[in-house]
Amino acid sequence: MPGPSDSSPAPGPTPARRVSVDPQGPVLVEGPVEIVLDDGTVARSDRFMVAVCTCRRSRTYPWCDTSHRRRERADPPPPEDRTPR
Repeated sequence: MPGPSDSSPAPGPTPARRVSVDPQGPVLVEGPVEIVLDDGTVARSDRFMVAVCTCRRSRTYPWCDTSHRRRERADPPPPEDRTPR
């Protein structure tokens, strides 16, 4: 029978991680998170929510840096009408 100094976790199911998939952006995962990369290295984040890159354009891969967003310049505003009235 375990004594009062036994600090092993209680048996039971592991809580599920919540993952949100955005078709136009990253996968959002409730943290902390460890990701095993192709070369076997492990990237870890202790944040409460992380954005995982799925497009591989991120300079901070595997974490998303919003590089998936299009870099479009807004059209300049039309010139003001300076005709005297």
